[in-house]
Amino acid sequence: MASPSSDELLGTFVPIAVYWIYSGIYVMLGDLNQYRLHTKAEEETKNVVSKGTVVKGVLVQQAFQVAVSLLLFTFMSGDSGVLLPQPSFPVIILQFVVAMVVVDTWQYFMHRFMHINKFLYKHIHSKHHSLVVPYAFGALYNHPLEGLILDTIGGVLSFLISGMTPRTAIFFFSFATIKTVDDHCGLWLPGNLLHVFFNNNSAYHDIHHQLYGTKYNFSQPFFITWDKILGTHMPYSLEKRKEGGFEARPIKKID
Repeated sequence: MASPSSDELLGTFVPIAVYWIYSGIYVMLGDLNQYRLHTKAEEETKNVVSKGTVVKGVLVQQAFQVAVSLLLFTFMSGDSGVLLPQPSFPVIILQFVVAMVVVDTWQYFMHRFMHINKFLYKHIHSKHHSLVVPYAFGALYNHPLEGLILDTIGGVLSFLISGMTPRTAIFFFSFATIKTVDDHCGLWLPGNLLHVFFNNNSAYHDIHHQLYGTKYNFSQPFFITWDKILGTHMPYSLEKRKEGGFEARPIKKID
């Protein structure tokens, strides 16, 4: 067994730092009522867990994932300290795309299964849905087992199938973390480039978090392809509230 390389360690810890830095930026921006998808009153009444509990839950999950990742790297590492050469930039872009497709595919089917299976939803996935009104640092508020299944295993599969190096993985998983936080930020900010390039965004995922939307919009974190292919896509309209901010409303009839 070899010790994880510096790139493997960075790939484990940098996305965690990115999670708290990026979500912390949203906290520092304040309430931004003119851009919220729900009012502050809705957040306080609909969410059944405190923000302190959410922070603790995310830290527990991240600690669990670090332990699993380090154990995995310890057994998978080759010659300690030997850095793999970086491929050309076009190859890295291709690896990013492959990794995104792998993550989306894995998370769609696992996520949907956790909704279909009543036992898994009640005892595992419902923890995430206790945040009916999502906010940035609650993006990874999950049961540790869900974090292992969706995030850790999905991340390992995307890493192995895409063939990316540990150094490339630092950037990919940091980007995936930013995307996940952004999807849960509960805001529709003008000029958000992630909304320009991805239809899977904060409003799209907000539909899924509502009590009427748990049969729809399972896709995460990048594309909405599987929802469209398998009939779980719920389009929405984004309308201004008279109290300020926006509301994502489903367009199709809810079953």
